[in-house]
Amino acid sequence: MTTTQHVIHVRGLEKSYKTLRVLRGVDFDVARGSIFALLGSNGAGKTTVVKILSTLLKADAGTVGVNGFDVAAQAADVRESISLTGQFAAVDEILSGRENLVLVARLRHLKGPGKIADDLLERFSLTDAGARKVSTYSGGMRRRLDIAMSLIGDPPVIFLDEPTTGLDPQARVEVWQAIKELAGRGTTVLLTTQYLDEAEQLADRIAILHEGRIIVNGTLAELKRLLPPAKVEYVEKQPTLEDVFFALVGTGGKDGQNSKDDKPAMTAASAPTTKEQR
Repeated sequence: MTTTQHVIHVRGLEKSYKTLRVLRGVDFDVARGSIFALLGSNGAGKTTVVKILSTLLKADAGTVGVNGFDVAAQAADVRESISLTGQFAAVDEILSGRENLVLVARLRHLKGPGKIADDLLERFSLTDAGARKVSTYSGGMRRRLDIAMSLIGDPPVIFLDEPTTGLDPQARVEVWQAIKELAGRGTTVLLTTQYLDEAEQLADRIAILHEGRIIVNGTLAELKRLLPPAKVEYVEKQPTLEDVFFALVGTGGKDGQNSKDDKPAMTAASAPTTKEQR
């Protein structure tokens, strides 16, 4: 279903929870080895998209392909091709970081679980903390360990559902660096986020999901061209992603409609601001 260029292919994706229509015909493609950000307010349906892509939820309509496999007809093949990291780190706090990694490698029946663990600890700058219990880790370290665990078995596609939720600024930067490294090694990353600066920093392409539809999809430069530059004190000011986002979706969220798996709508006041580019 997918081409060699597009590892994720979504067309006409629809999903409703009883009378609530969460997805109303979502279309997008994700290029192999790229970082694709699905940006939207809480309640926009981002987590629903990820659940369908990862075979955890069945779509009502539409076609979805991941790594050349149809999500509905070839679910087992899709699951072997992906890894999913949710909004909260799924690590065992009683175990050490290394023990968490070894456990997952053994559960997946991989050879040399110790070496796999050590390689990942080094890759994510956790070697010095590898022998410590995860309960002593900072939020950023836990999230990096969580992402490291999801890479055991070298899946070609990884889904990150709001990977920096609840993290402080320093921890967020640590996770961003880990995500950039994933794509640098050829892993295809689809991440959902409500943070505008996160999409700006990470994504090769950004799709804005609003009221169940993709209302715009492009590179950061392409999205910025949707708005004319503003002149402030006779100095031309280029629009930021934040300007584009709120010009397209407004500040009223999702008209009070939220899906089961998303939180109340983000408002302009609560959205992180991005750095102005003059």
